[in-house]
Amino acid sequence: MNKSISIIFIVLRLLLGGVMIAGGIGKFLKPLPSPTEILQKAESYTSPNDTQTLQKILYISGSKQTGYFWELLGVCELLFGLLLVIQGTGFVGALLLLPITLNIFLFHLFLEPEEVGELVQWVLFLIINIVLVLHERSKWKHLLWIKPI
Repeated sequence: MNKSISIIFIVLRLLLGGVMIAGGIGKFLKPLPSPTEILQKAESYTSPNDTQTLQKILYISGSKQTGYFWELLGVCELLFGLLLVIQGTGFVGALLLLPITLNIFLFHLFLEPEEVGELVQWVLFLIINIVLVLHERSKWKHLLWIKPI
């Protein structure tokens, strides 16, 4: 049973790491839109019924227009995904990916709730990430709780 549990955790690390590596690479494949393209796209969603779409456009476009954040996020997803896939650094990768996975989940929860499939997908990825970190709790438990003398 211990060997099968180890295999399950390896598969979970490969799954989450692969998704993050693909997401990190994807951030560099598409050219960044110009500010005028963003304004035109945002102005086309000015109806009161479509405020969530406008919020999504402004959130993602704002991240891209900073000149560094979108690329930094891509590098972090790529690097942390690689750390997660590598056997010896899996715990560090899972720990560093946790805030990114949480942010992607919250994006889908609050800005894209109508996309149920993506929301469920990122709930599962967040759970996988949390399980991977908790699985290694013996490595970090002593940092949170010190036994009194």
